[in-house]
Amino acid sequence: MKNAFFLPRSLRQSGPWRWLFPVLIVLLFLAVLIWLPWQARQMESNERQEQLIADTLWVEQTLRFELARSEDALGALGADLMATTLPPEALQARLAQLFKTGHELQRVLWLDSNDHVLAWRASTLAPADLALASQEAADYARKTGNGRYGEPYGPARLGLIDYHLPLFRNGVYAGSLVATYDLTALLNEIVPWWFAQDNSLKLLDRDDMVVAQRAAGGPGRGVYTHKHALDLPGATIVLATDSVKGAPKLLPNLLVGSVIMLALGLLLSLGALWRHIARTIAAESALRQQMAFRTAMENSLLTGLRARDLEGRVTYVNKAFCQMVGLPAEELVGKVPPMPYWAPEAMEIYERRFAAVLAGTATPQFETMFQRSDGVRVPVLVFEAPLVDSRGRQTGWMSSILDITDRKRAEELNRQQEEKLQASARLATMGEISSMLAHELNQPLAAISSYTAGALNVVERARQSGGALDPGLLGRALEQARQQAQRAGQIIRSVHEFVKKREQPQRQPVSIHSVVDGVRALIELQARQAYVALQVRIPARLPLVLADRVLLEQVLLNLTRNAIEAMASVAPEHRMLRIAAASCDGQVSVSVIDRGHGIAPAVAERLFSPFFSTKAEGMGMGLSICRTAIEFHGGTLTHAPNPDGGTIFTFTLSQQTETALG
Repeated sequence: MKNAFFLPRSLRQSGPWRWLFPVLIVLLFLAVLIWLPWQARQMESNERQEQLIADTLWVEQTLRFELARSEDALGALGADLMATTLPPEALQARLAQLFKTGHELQRVLWLDSNDHVLAWRASTLAPADLALASQEAADYARKTGNGRYGEPYGPARLGLIDYHLPLFRNGVYAGSLVATYDLTALLNEIVPWWFAQDNSLKLLDRDDMVVAQRAAGGPGRGVYTHKHALDLPGATIVLATDSVKGAPKLLPNLLVGSVIMLALGLLLSLGALWRHIARTIAAESALRQQMAFRTAMENSLLTGLRARDLEGRVTYVNKAFCQMVGLPAEELVGKVPPMPYWAPEAMEIYERRFAAVLAGTATPQFETMFQRSDGVRVPVLVFEAPLVDSRGRQTGWMSSILDITDRKRAEELNRQQEEKLQASARLATMGEISSMLAHELNQPLAAISSYTAGALNVVERARQSGGALDPGLLGRALEQARQQAQRAGQIIRSVHEFVKKREQPQRQPVSIHSVVDGVRALIELQARQAYVALQVRIPARLPLVLADRVLLEQVLLNLTRNAIEAMASVAPEHRMLRIAAASCDGQVSVSVIDRGHGIAPAVAERLFSPFFSTKAEGMGMGLSICRTAIEFHGGTLTHAPNPDGGTIFTFTLSQQTETALG
């Protein structure tokens, strides 16, 4: 009653509300008791994190300063090498001084403009063991004229990084200095022991892979961490620190903990009954909401979902899957293979995949064909993932199924458009050589006319003189006329085979010999008009390739035509076009080699881009179509400079195997 007397009149007259004020006081007391130690813990945690960030920035600056010092020393050495000729003893002394002042330095190479080693010094590395990423950095440094680091490399991507410093004499690239650093040695030399005792340090590459680390005090706990990128031109390296210290304790002393426990006990005793009821009601409500949400979400998906147990029995399907196969859920749940939506023609493939599922080695992703209840085939993309319960045990497999009918239709449309574009390119090619074709056909036709006129003259003279007809002379004239007719027919057949329209590419075992022979008449026609000598070198036992003959003929004709046009400004005695082929490591390569003007670097970057052409009247689609045709066969089309002048275009295809033939 005394407590009630001090309450406001509105509270004393409100019945159950008389408990509100004491409850609020208790809650406020609890909040203060909880907030104070939590706030102290937060302050200590923030202080540790800020200290770690400051120390990490200091270590990063120290590492960068050490590398900058080494860069300056290399720059001074490079300037001396370009300004004067250092004796070998003096050069080695300078290199030894670099190793003496920087223990992280593992190798220094002096390369000329052709990447040949002029001088070197190393601890354990070979003189010219440079990684691919390092070579890319070297090329970029040469282009920009500035020093550049390559990406880290070495065993398991640990330990090494190269710095490339291009050297120029009178504005002309004269070589480079390459310095190789051991990142682990850099951490061991530069990072103070006291910082390494309290923190685990790692250097990460651009894929967050560890390339160097130092953890004298053991692994970090992941509570206080910080990352900061090293400012290295060309390389992405991040310094990551992880403190070995744990989070501060929430309860700093026994007294505060005891008070909090007593207060919590009081609160729990006051609300034990209603808390239990509230939890029960909340759990039931949450379960209903979760089930309703999951059901609505699954019914709204366009992706089919299917769950199976370890024996392959279907345990769940969603609405989208039922629509995909045209069957209700009650006809699918509980079923074991063979499934009613399996297409008969792919039954053997289904059985093999189901055996793999039972063995626990399901394919994560694959394409297959389902058959709806109305018999319509549906192409689908299936993703398989294991179903794991709360204890980590696998209980089955979960599948996500996508209907890819539209994608397949789009791919078919794209293939048809590509075929039309290739046919147009063939017609355009024939249009460009039509005048030469008329000239080439005129020669055998004129020869046929001459030989037949001679044969008629022989017959007429024999008739007038009454003498015997000379069958040998007449036969030779008719034989020559027949050969010229065959020559004209071969040219016409080559043109017909090259430009004829087909519904789709026909991949079959093809020999490179037959491909070259198919368009050789057209190639020789263009070569003779441009006074270009043609040389074909193809091994007699070259393996077959699985390819579309007409597509390969189009590629070969486009490449040879470009090669002939590239030699237009070359002296006639140097105009040589070579077609060569070889096989190696399961690949067949075909090269078209010219001795023309070559390809400028600026042009090479966009050479295969559609609608890019260096010809005033060109459409820029020839090389793009060639590359598309070769990639359709799973091959590659590349180009390289010819050491004798000009360009070498090479396309590679996989050799025909017995399995593919079967």
